Amino acid sequence: MRHALTIGRRGLGRVWPWPSVGCVIVKDGQIVGRGVSERARAMHAETIALEQAGGLAQGATVYVTLEPCAHTGTTPPCANALVAAKVARVVSACDDPNPLVAGKGYAILREAGIAVETGVLAEQAAQDHAGFLLTQTEGRPFLTLKLAATLDGRIATATGDSQWITGPKARRYVHAMRANHDAVMVGGGTARADDPSLNVRGFGAVRQPVRVVVSRKIDLPFNSNLVQTVKEQPVWLCHGPNAETQHWTDMGVTSVPCAIVNGQVDMADALRNLAAKGITRVFCEGGGALAASLLSAGMVDELVVFSAGVVIGAEGVPSLSGLGLSALREAPRFDLRDVRSIGGDVMHRWRRV
Repeated sequence: MRHALTIGRRGLGRVWPWPSVGCVIVKDGQIVGRGVSERARAMHAETIALEQAGGLAQGATVYVTLEPCAHTGTTPPCANALVAAKVARVVSACDDPNPLVAGKGYAILREAGIAVETGVLAEQAAQDHAGFLLTQTEGRPFLTLKLAATLDGRIATATGDSQWITGPKARRYVHAMRANHDAVMVGGGTARADDPSLNVRGFGAVRQPVRVVVSRKIDLPFNSNLVQTVKEQPVWLCHGPNAETQHWTDMGVTSVPCAIVNGQVDMADALRNLAAKGITRVFCEGGGALAASLLSAGMVDELVVFSAGVVIGAEGVPSLSGLGLSALREAPRFDLRDVRSIGGDVMHRWRRV
């Protein structure tokens, strides 16, 4: 199952709106088939692994990181495929809360006389599938907030100079994180100030993430890098319901109207709208106002902070805008999951309590 989870992570950011499932088939102590969900071929992990195993699947044990599906969607039910292959046993890590599945996959297998074991490495599987699971249970995607700051928590000088606070190895690591999310999100201020590309570079041919810009009035330049490359990589705008969108949609940008709260885009509504369009994992890269909005709304599931060995001082731009807290007990809290050095910088990864 650890191996199934490992290969399943290879599809993160590449198979949305599907979950990235890993499957390993074992016969007489030998791996005879394995697979990861593939959108390009519209095949689920189980059917790819069964295709590899061929006749050796009969009487084998199947390790799969999510309950096999029990309904016909883009593909036929994987539970039925496992029955047809005459496997002897299915070991699953995580239950599927989708009402079209939700135990029905296991029932199909058991009715066919296949032994079923569930909950193996369930905690790890739930983390790997967090994006898909949240879309099913809360109607929103999993959100990672990335902050890159100086030792005193600044992201730019008073004049706005911010390139580069972190080193090249940290920046390459960020590209890897972009690659395993479905969408990369920034606020309108960051889009205007930095004119970013928000693509994945240095990792060969990968499925590029959707680029999401949150801007209530869509006050962005028409000649930005994002707009100029919209045909190569999607751009979605989360904006207020009264924003003028015609010119943007004519250029190929996707309009995502959202509710407004306190004069700003309601981030809870924005994330629900992204989930409704199939997005399961969002990687937010700023700026400070957007990050503060997400934290205040309780929408940050994972916080990844890169700390660089440089100090700017109080006149620098803080990594977060105000949260309006009056008591420490109101502050969002996170559990530390990982600390490592990346080049000359330190990365610490936190998960929401």
